[in-house]
Amino acid sequence: MKTTKKGFTLIELIVVIAIIGVLAAILVPSMLGYVKKSKVSSANSTASTLQKAINTTLIEIDENNQASSDITAVNGAKGTITFSTKGTAAPAGSDKKLKNYMEKVSKIDFVSKCEGGACVAVAVQLDKTYTGTAPSGVVTVDNYSKYSGKMDEALKEAEKLAS
Repeated sequence: MKTTKKGFTLIELIVVIAIIGVLAAILVPSMLGYVKKSKVSSANSTASTLQKAINTTLIEIDENNQASSDITAVNGAKGTITFSTKGTAAPAGSDKKLKNYMEKVSKIDFVSKCEGGACVAVAVQLDKTYTGTAPSGVVTVDNYSKYSGKMDEALKEAEKLAS
């Protein structure tokens, strides 16, 4: 009686490895594009959430009969939140109110522009590479490196888009 061995030949294994190599060579570059797109989208989403948190804080300040229309900017860097105003001091505890609406606010770097008691534009820096804006549309996958580390430029473009 003839016995046969079961298993794969060396040629079959080499063919399978070659096919896996070709598939990896095709998929890896496209997957890297998805990572960039995801990070840009995350930065823009964070900026949008922050803009909503700032606007909610300004409404709360206004409801307490304090002049939110005097606030011209809200900026954050290294855990410090600064409210810029027209001559008068920002209401006490404004930074705590903002933290109530966005817990992550003390962990990100951002700049914003406020007019008439409303936040009109925000630029956020994530991972020192990815900048996001609200309104979104300024920073895209194609131009994200142009705004890398340049929140002020991104904010100016977002202001133009908002007006």
